[in-house]
Amino acid sequence: MTDRAKPRLLWFDANRVFAAMGVVLIHSTTDFGGLPFAQSDQSERVIPVFLRSLGEFSGSEMFFMFSLFLMAMRVDKKMPEYGTVIGQQAKRLLVPFVFWAVFYAFFRLIKADAFGYAPEIWSQITNTSNWAGYLILGSSQYHMHFLPTLFALFLFYPVMRVATRYPIFGFGLLVTLGVMNNAQAFVWGLDLDVALRDYVIRALKVFGYVGYGLAAFAIYGLWKDGIPRGESRLVRRVAFYLAGLAYVSTVPFYAVAHDTGAWGFRDGWDFYGHFLMPVCIFFVFLGGQFLQWSSRWSILAQFSFGVYLVHPLIIDLFDVFLFKTGLSQMMFPWMIVVARYGVALPGSFALAYGISRVSSLAWTIGLGPAPWERVKLKTGAGV
Repeated sequence: MTDRAKPRLLWFDANRVFAAMGVVLIHSTTDFGGLPFAQSDQSERVIPVFLRSLGEFSGSEMFFMFSLFLMAMRVDKKMPEYGTVIGQQAKRLLVPFVFWAVFYAFFRLIKADAFGYAPEIWSQITNTSNWAGYLILGSSQYHMHFLPTLFALFLFYPVMRVATRYPIFGFGLLVTLGVMNNAQAFVWGLDLDVALRDYVIRALKVFGYVGYGLAAFAIYGLWKDGIPRGESRLVRRVAFYLAGLAYVSTVPFYAVAHDTGAWGFRDGWDFYGHFLMPVCIFFVFLGGQFLQWSSRWSILAQFSFGVYLVHPLIIDLFDVFLFKTGLSQMMFPWMIVVARYGVALPGSFALAYGISRVSSLAWTIGLGPAPWERVKLKTGAGV
């Protein structure tokens, strides 16, 4: 292999697995109510908050990054029509999204029943006005925002394509994040109807996250043009440094969580450190493209999307187990976090693998055609 030869995308697959591990860790580091163990002493919050900070080296924003990188690769090779691309993405993202949005709307009742707030969840489910949020914003569960937001980002891919040819446009992420932060702060200060505010905030988020598309398309352009082995090492070194710098900038945010038992607001460099971290980590893996990556990363990477979708299911069931058996009362917060992660990470990969082996369900995690498409393939319809 020459210095400028492109290695297989094993480095990219490793990044995808790393992102899945990070997301599961993030959601494993809270108490049963999603807070940084608010009822515990400060000293008992040290390890959970620290692990949370490590998880956010590669959170949900990284999923946007690698999804948009793949989009850059797809549209660069095939140059399809805009309508064709959007139609394909609608089937790929929105159909599974509807399935999981409905599933989690009702699945929450299991944990709600165990913890004694099932009537509140039933009230939400039976209020038809909430279903618009479930099916548009993904508000039926804390992680479901990803799919509709990603689809909305794909609508802007013609804007992002300029960064493939001119990677300097990748720096547009700095501008889009800044505008998003400023505009969202303004909207939160307005006396808007809660439902309307949620839609406005999401719209601003989409406009802001288009910057991730510019960054991802720019990174694809750099990779496509080829980064020699020696220069890749330089990229990796500076990427590690920038990731460390981004991490340092987020320390005040986690200090607030440790001191108060509540999540604070990201502002200033807290904000930029968090939201620029995915780009730094992406360059870490890009800079390591010539390392001897195992092909096992590619095997695991195919389940990363499924892990993202199913891990709250595993976490909730484990939380119910801890609560019902009384084990949670005998455990320190760090024990709950470590045990939860120890179950949720392999459990999520195992469940995603199991779903992939069921032909009638594999489509729900992006690993197979939907049932009606399989019927067309068998009958030869549309050929």
